[in-house]
Amino acid sequence: MRTTIVARMARGSVSRRSGGWCFRLDAGVDAVTGHRHQISRQGFSTKREAVAALSTALDGVNSTKPEAVVVGGVALRDYLAEWLEGQRHYLRASTLHSYRIAVDRIISRLGDTNLASLSPAQVQLLQTGLLANGGREGRPLAEKTVANTHVVLHKALADAVRLGLLDRNVVAAVDPPRVPRPQLSVWTVDQLRDFLSVASSHRLFAAFVLLATTGMRRSEVLGLRWSDVDFDDRSVSIVRTLTVVDGRPVVTAPKTRASRRLVYLDTRSIDILQLHHDRSTVERDAYVFQTIDGQPVNPASFSNTFDRLVASSGLPRIRLHDLRHTYATLALRLGTHPVLLSERLGHTSIAVTIDRYSHVIPSIDRNAADVVANRILPRPI
Repeated sequence: MRTTIVARMARGSVSRRSGGWCFRLDAGVDAVTGHRHQISRQGFSTKREAVAALSTALDGVNSTKPEAVVVGGVALRDYLAEWLEGQRHYLRASTLHSYRIAVDRIISRLGDTNLASLSPAQVQLLQTGLLANGGREGRPLAEKTVANTHVVLHKALADAVRLGLLDRNVVAAVDPPRVPRPQLSVWTVDQLRDFLSVASSHRLFAAFVLLATTGMRRSEVLGLRWSDVDFDDRSVSIVRTLTVVDGRPVVTAPKTRASRRLVYLDTRSIDILQLHHDRSTVERDAYVFQTIDGQPVNPASFSNTFDRLVASSGLPRIRLHDLRHTYATLALRLGTHPVLLSERLGHTSIAVTIDRYSHVIPSIDRNAADVVANRILPRPI
């Protein structure tokens, strides 16, 4: 049980802890430093002693000069700005950039709201508004974008609860938008072969081959240096990624531990990569795939090149990332074990692989039924 006392300028609570009683006092935000000031004491034998001590502390805080304490707490915009600044020490540049965009959305609609008075209803209205007209020029935002914004606000307020700035996380009371499962667009074996034939004369042909035969991500392929390639072992080490942050290429570490991995290549792919090596700058620290002037390939430009090649080929339009889905789908249908595929793709667990490519599993199940039955059942006469 917790007893709460609200005074003129500060508030506190009394609760049982470790066999005794304690109080916590929120004295507001220091106007000079901007930091929230809190006082806590424990070790009281009875609840009455804790309440009396809290009352004394409240009297002391409320007798402080008015200019020393900001009454009413901190605005959501100020808290989120400070929280986001702290996140830069823990997040990849691309993730921090996406957090910043989400925070800007939140602040534009709820920035003046008092952090302590934010309600579930306000969070719900925020999401509804973003879905209706939260995009550029008042266009609707996608469910996934709003769901990601929900995640960022939930994390920010969870940290506020952990730090004692809030008693509860109101975002937890609001459901994020339901994100529809994306419909994967993949090519057949023949279509993939036709594309590679069209791309064979392009100077980045080897990059498309790696995407098609390994399922590597765009950022992983473009982040490769020659020091990551072992021609004798027929493998590449994924130790960095090249992504776009605010329109500029940025090199970062792989997002997860599973993403940092060794990927083995088939004989024909390693031969194509060797040929690319013979035609390229071969310093060990040089990027495997470069622009004509020796700079890393811009990921957005690389995707545009893919789109142009697809358009010239007459094949069904798919995204560059769909080459990864095409590889995974074909690998499963051709008998690659899901565990091995999960490791090869750099998924955090096999559950991710199974969930993402569940549409392929029924055909695998039918094939497995035939394989076992054909072995154990007598042939019909």
